[in-house]
Amino acid sequence: MDRETGKAFDFRLFKRVLAYTRPYRFTFLGVSLAAILLSVFAVLSALFLKQIVDEALLQKNADKLIYYSIAMGVVLLGQVICQLLFNYYANWVGESVIRDIRMKLFRHMISFRMKYFDNSSVGVLVTRAVADMQRIGEIFSQGFFVIVADLLKMLVAATVMIYLNWKLSLIVFALLPIILYATRLFQQAMKKAFIEVRAQVSNLNSFVQERLTGMKIVQLFTREDIESRKFRDINEKHRDAWLKTVWYNSFFFPVAEIVSSVAIGLIVWYGGLQNVAGLNPDEFGTVFAFILLIEMLFRPLRQIADKFNTLQMGMVAANRVFKILDTDSHIEDRGTRQIEHMRGEIQFDQVRFGYLEEEEVLHGVSFKVNAGETIAIVGATGAGKSTIINLLNRFYEINAGAILLDGVNIRDYRLSTLRKNIAVVLQDVFLFADTIANNITLRNTEVTEKVVEEAARQIGVHDFISSLPGGYQYNVKERGSMLSSGQRQLIAFLRAYVTNPSILVLDEATSSVDTYTEQLIQKATEKITEGRTSIIIAHRLATVKKADKILVMDAGQVVETGTHKELLKKGGYYSKLYEAQFMAEELA
Repeated sequence: MDRETGKAFDFRLFKRVLAYTRPYRFTFLGVSLAAILLSVFAVLSALFLKQIVDEALLQKNADKLIYYSIAMGVVLLGQVICQLLFNYYANWVGESVIRDIRMKLFRHMISFRMKYFDNSSVGVLVTRAVADMQRIGEIFSQGFFVIVADLLKMLVAATVMIYLNWKLSLIVFALLPIILYATRLFQQAMKKAFIEVRAQVSNLNSFVQERLTGMKIVQLFTREDIESRKFRDINEKHRDAWLKTVWYNSFFFPVAEIVSSVAIGLIVWYGGLQNVAGLNPDEFGTVFAFILLIEMLFRPLRQIADKFNTLQMGMVAANRVFKILDTDSHIEDRGTRQIEHMRGEIQFDQVRFGYLEEEEVLHGVSFKVNAGETIAIVGATGAGKSTIINLLNRFYEINAGAILLDGVNIRDYRLSTLRKNIAVVLQDVFLFADTIANNITLRNTEVTEKVVEEAARQIGVHDFISSLPGGYQYNVKERGSMLSSGQRQLIAFLRAYVTNPSILVLDEATSSVDTYTEQLIQKATEKITEGRTSIIIAHRLATVKKADKILVMDAGQVVETGTHKELLKKGGYYSKLYEAQFMAEELA
């Protein structure tokens, strides 16, 4: 694969792109046939013009003028029809290919492990899935097919030139090396320029996406001027990258136009002299034909250079997209065990893990949760509480030890089985720009609206949802911006409940809600935790007090275990944490 160097063209990469046209090979062949017919029709126009001049105009033959004019009209009509079919189906193939690659890319990305997204820019990934895909489509719609059609036109035009008059052909061919050399330099320069353009587009998309997502932080800390200056610098780099391509185009196309004009001038001069001198009195029409044929020979060269730019941009985009497709960053799903509903027994056995290889977060964590138990995990920020949840869902792979569910290593379960049995409510709830009903069911057709309403009544949130305009069909907009943080938490709670999980995880689910919403969540918690294993990561005293067992974590280790009362009696780490974090809340 081309490593984004200045190499003019990478045939191995192009062959890989071309492989995606196999399902559309008949359409592909049809477009190729249209390209051949276009070159034939173009040359026929020049030949009929020669006949009109030589046999109709010079000999003043009205019948032949009508005959060749009609023939030329038929050729032009055929050329128009072929051009229409060529343009439409070349674009059809391109759009079909990018649809297939985009689907493959999306399926590939959504199965990446979380570590990949930790180290990747969302803006860059969006660019790969949208803008770069469109560039790949242009390989066919505006690049490859057009280049093939133009090359065929040039080949046929050159052949006919030699057939008509080899001396005039030599004059034209003598100028070809100049434009070919200029085209070669142009292609190499544009390849480098377009690599820079795509890099700047990615930077621009990434910057804008991050600032729009974090707009509240930008405004809270009055960063508008600073971010505007940063954007101006990135935008200027983007402009300069594009201007470089404009400069190369501005230099190349006038050169190509001058060479073409010189060729026409020499043909008219030499052919005219031949006729004036009486050396070739019967080939006056040949000069007219050569004027058209020169355009067919030189203009495609200019267009090929232009379309090669499009092809180059598509190849650069394909290179970037294939790099993601070639990325192997998936959680291995080699487990074979599938079970509809687990009992919910959890065991961590000397689990060690670090998000970075050199920085271990969990240092030999061991604990056991019996089926149906509710445990709370407490500890200071960075103690490793949320990491336990990430590992339980296999968002990351542990470095050592084992995690067992119902006595079975979680690696032995199918990922789909594992995650269907675990429902998580996070502190930072994410909602899609969709209806409340769809955000709860996530478009799972097995969960009907009736089931959702019944679940909402059971946990006490039906009245809240019904009070919204449209009720369950209320659109919460992007990231649930039309709801408060507490309301989003309630929706997330209901989303977890309707899946009927074997294991429920509440990760700081009540840390940023008002008192009324907390009461609703506490009621919902009592309902949803009945008969199932629950893990609660929380700072709220009421939730921790009611847990069957509390795990106290510090610096990636479980330092204490017991009930609320037992841990207070010990007077250890939990007791100090209680005094520091919970006493003020209890007295409030």
